[in-house]
Amino acid sequence: MASVYAIATMDTKGEEILYVAECARNAGAEVTVVDVGTQADVQRVPDVSRETVAACHAGGTDAVLGHTDRGEAVTAMGEALCAFLVGEYAAGKVAGVIGIGGSGGTALITPAMQALPVGLPKVMVSTVASGNTAPYVGCCDITMMFSVVDVAGINRVSRQVFGNAAHAIAGMVTNVVAQGEDKRTVGMTMFGVTTACVTMVREALEDEGYDCLVFHATGTGGQAMEKLVESGMIDGVLDITTTEVADEVVGGVFAAGPERFDRILEKGIPYVVSVGALDMVNFGAKETVPEQFQDRNLYVHNAQVTLMRTTVEENLQVAGWMANKLNKSTRPIQILIPEKGVSLIDDEGQPFHDPEADAALFEALESQIEQMEERVVKRFDNNVNDAAFAEALVGAFKEVGG
Repeated sequence: MASVYAIATMDTKGEEILYVAECARNAGAEVTVVDVGTQADVQRVPDVSRETVAACHAGGTDAVLGHTDRGEAVTAMGEALCAFLVGEYAAGKVAGVIGIGGSGGTALITPAMQALPVGLPKVMVSTVASGNTAPYVGCCDITMMFSVVDVAGINRVSRQVFGNAAHAIAGMVTNVVAQGEDKRTVGMTMFGVTTACVTMVREALEDEGYDCLVFHATGTGGQAMEKLVESGMIDGVLDITTTEVADEVVGGVFAAGPERFDRILEKGIPYVVSVGALDMVNFGAKETVPEQFQDRNLYVHNAQVTLMRTTVEENLQVAGWMANKLNKSTRPIQILIPEKGVSLIDDEGQPFHDPEADAALFEALESQIEQMEERVVKRFDNNVNDAAFAEALVGAFKEVGG
């Protein structure tokens, strides 16, 4: 029977994780206690020993437990835990995961949680949950709970916090959300300046019975979409707004990282790509724009977001970055180009209208992408937000198997 895996470094958090396990069992959940300690011997016996977890490391048990340096040992144990949990999940043994820890334990446990599929319950009780949790949560559905006091004994505060966390994970695994009707799921990327296009595409596909998931192209949006693709929860992608690539290449704040596109291409699912919002790089409030960009064409989108128009040179770099990725496709894909502007503010008369910069992007993409029967570039005499371009995107998606 699948169970909740309750994880902690039991050389220092043994009493606490056993209390969490007891509370979760009392709430109706099956629980498996896992020790990921690397230093002192445990005083309390887990269901899964640290040696069992460590053996899952690519270098074997000694690569984890043979370190005298605590930092190196914790890093290696984190890698081992990731391999262990992924294997246990694949075997149908994991119903959910709960971890407790300070900064070290949180850094050890949460990467393994991130490796598990979206939708699997994950709770992390941590001393660092009231600060910047982005490194621990990533683009995953990890529930972070602030421990308030340190994870050091059972007291009037920790008893309540740990108990709440245990009941939360028990509720998650014993009250599984009913699945909706079986529909083909499509991922789409959107920005405020491409909303009109994406809305038309979404509504057209929903009318035909697709389940459409729209992701805000803010870096984590692209990462989250690709995580769901990897998890098998998205059947096809309309990557209409690829602005995250401009931020990756130029140095904006909404980059999705160097692995953008990779998981989609590896999965080989129906894929249509466009160039939405590649006329811009994103920064925070205007005063935060790096000094070297202060004399550029800047547009204040709101008090917290400033947009910078991309240049010919930057668009050539963006096109090369995209072509290098897309040329690795092994299944049918289409790349659609709207020649009259890639965003709402790139239309004629708008502040980012720059036909020369756009032409550089379009021509470089068309020349650098290795076109063949199953990988084609198509141009359209439209702005990205024109109804005709939205119709073309829907048509292309069906042509590649969507």
